[in-house]
Amino acid sequence: CLWTLAAILKETLKDAPAARAGALKKLLAPLDAVLEGFYNAILLHHFDSHYYTSPYSEAANNLISFIDLLEALLVSRTELELPFRCQRILFLKVSYVLNVISSSIPYVIKKKFILLLKKCVLCKSREDAKGGSQFLQTPSLCEDMLALSNVVLQVVNLTWLNQIPLSGKSSYFGSSETAPGHDSQGASDQTILRALSLVVLKALEFKIHNSATEAEIK
Repeated sequence: CLWTLAAILKETLKDAPAARAGALKKLLAPLDAVLEGFYNAILLHHFDSHYYTSPYSEAANNLISFIDLLEALLVSRTELELPFRCQRILFLKVSYVLNVISSSIPYVIKKKFILLLKKCVLCKSREDAKGGSQFLQTPSLCEDMLALSNVVLQVVNLTWLNQIPLSGKSSYFGSSETAPGHDSQGASDQTILRALSLVVLKALEFKIHNSATEAEIK
């Protein structure tokens, strides 16, 4: 079901521009609350269980299908002036994703979630993209980006980054030490390093731009 819905969303985005918004509204309006329920139920799951030990397990495969659906929802939000809640949920409840990334799920799933976060911080509305504005002008996207930025900066201020592996094997963010029994020559995943750095920098940039006082910026 997850795969099918993601595929339909992607196909809808290939429609003529004039028809996209109407098709998306028809598709997502009856599913809005359902998809938010999916998000809560799936991402509040206990990911340290034995079901997720292998990236090839059915549970892991279902989670990957859900990530693909979230990405399709993220891309589709630029087509609507007022996005649905299910298109905003990734921003408004980003803490769920951050918790999954720091859990013991397979590395390939962590990587997909991190790259999805990168797409979130680079997201622009169609109007902002046309206008070439450095900062977001669309109220709903501004609100969502601020919510995401606040949560990202809160966890980064704690020890969240230290829990994120930078390869499928050994090295961790901020450290070149390897775990016992691992190959000490294992190189860091530069894609993940760049994506995580960009997420943090964009969150910081957006928070500073939307801070009311100098004290808040400091």
